[in-house]
Amino acid sequence: MTLSSHLQELRKKHQSLSEMVEQAQRSPATDDFQITELKKQKLKLKEQIERLQSV
Repeated sequence: MTLSSHLQELRKKHQSLSEMVEQAQRSPATDDFQITELKKQKLKLKEQIERLQSV
């Protein structure tokens, strides 16, 4: 897997998590812990993307 394809895949996962967070925030059945965990995953992906872009 090339660096650019890896970055593209990470961006897709980041976008998917963004959509999941938005959906969870609109749903009254989702607790704050689940939303926080999704946001943490999203942040980790963002940091990984930024690290790889700086290479």
